[in-house]
Amino acid sequence: MRRNKIGSKSADLWAWDVEDISQMHGPLAIQEYIQELIRAEASNIKQIITPPPEVDVLVWQYEHLRQFILELNLLVTQLKGVCTAQTCPKMKATEDWLYLCAAHKKAQECSAIDYMIHNLDQSTSILSNIKNYPSRVQINQANATNNFSFIVRRLYRLFSHTYYNHREIFDEFENEMYLCTRFTEFALKFELMNNKLVTIPKEAIRI
Repeated sequence: MRRNKIGSKSADLWAWDVEDISQMHGPLAIQEYIQELIRAEASNIKQIITPPPEVDVLVWQYEHLRQFILELNLLVTQLKGVCTAQTCPKMKATEDWLYLCAAHKKAQECSAIDYMIHNLDQSTSILSNIKNYPSRVQINQANATNNFSFIVRRLYRLFSHTYYNHREIFDEFENEMYLCTRFTEFALKFELMNNKLVTIPKEAIRI
């Protein structure tokens, strides 16, 4: 039985092999499969982001975006108390990159931590909108085209700010989660972000 037993040690949680995707059913099957791959070996980026032949590519991208948002919330939690309105009053990467927050009716400057929270909330709202995404097993091409690249470009900026302004936190988080590596590889693989927008050096991650 694939269930964590009461009293299990943390090292023993989810201690089962990755289930064959063909044996997984229901609207959350793809999400659960992706999470199993990450838990099994977070560093195996190619396996995690490559869709199985039987999985719709748009559904695969959609579920990965939802997963990225879940994990980026963990990064933001690590930044609280360090990245504040006082220490980072503007959302910057390097001095050459200043980002305006598009989560408002009119784009405006926000502190870095507010920018992160606003864009995570906005991305969650977009992907949870049942008008655009009424199903977890079928995604409309037009809705994917309109939203996926928009979300990816803005979420990447969270990594960029953290790398250039809070390097110690970035390195510690990335060494454990491989999240920026996975996100960047995913975005480039599915052409959701132009390579010119990749601001973090490849040697700093694992591309």
